[in-house]
Amino acid sequence: MEVKIEIVSRFAPSPTGLLHLGHAFSAVVGWQAAQTAGGKWRLRLEDIDTARVRPEFGPAIVADLAWLGLQPDGPVMVQSARRDQHLAALATLHERGLLYACTCTRADIARAASAPHAGETVAYPGTCRDRPPLPAGEFAWRLNLAKMAEQSGLNMAERWHDRAAGGQQAPADTAGDPVLMRRDGAIAYHLACVLDDAAQGVTLVTRGDDLVASTALQRLLQNILGLPEPQYLHHELITDADGLRLAKRNQAATLAGLRAAGAIGDDVRRQLVRQCRPLLAKAGFALRE
Repeated sequence: MEVKIEIVSRFAPSPTGLLHLGHAFSAVVGWQAAQTAGGKWRLRLEDIDTARVRPEFGPAIVADLAWLGLQPDGPVMVQSARRDQHLAALATLHERGLLYACTCTRADIARAASAPHAGETVAYPGTCRDRPPLPAGEFAWRLNLAKMAEQSGLNMAERWHDRAAGGQQAPADTAGDPVLMRRDGAIAYHLACVLDDAAQGVTLVTRGDDLVASTALQRLLQNILGLPEPQYLHHELITDADGLRLAKRNQAATLAGLRAAGAIGDDVRRQLVRQCRPLLAKAGFALRE
């Protein structure tokens, strides 16, 4: 007998710029899934990339969503306010002997591998994995995947369920041992993401298909840390008239700009709901006309 779960989805933008229509589409996918299932929709501001975050964009995001008619269920989570919880998870992994200090730069990693072709990424070769512990200095903390597999019995082939695409599987170690805390002390996105999803009770992760590649590593972290396994729903990215992905860097149409031009938020939301209807139907969310 299948156990039904309460649908709790979330929208987790970074306050590094104004929301554009691509962001709005992603927000509406999760919001409409929750609305259709009688569930909840959470909002989280992922503001730990302090070099790019600007304080004015957090309130602007909340205002844009309200203009669309999207109100989160419960308080807005601010990721930087959860640093103590993130550090506690790191401490647990350190106590289990699963972390090691790494002083390698990106240039060091590239030199350690054969020269990649343009656009390729280089997997971390494990240069610092067996070095003696560092007493002090600037270094990143990496997860020792080999020791983790030996200690826990988990392999690197992670599985997850995408409500539209079905059962999925991918290796979690394609980039080598992942950084969980950067040299500057910032918590890595993957670790903060899985911890905060669990804290918000998220059972359905809705996001663009550009983040499918992140899922295997995040599932691995969920398993290591004993966190609940959510379902996933990845959607295609919205593109402009030239087929280019909407992005902050190419000044895609912002919601603030649409509002200033006289657009009606309810109309924009209804259009986005119509646009995501086929995906949600495929995922088992039957929308009423």
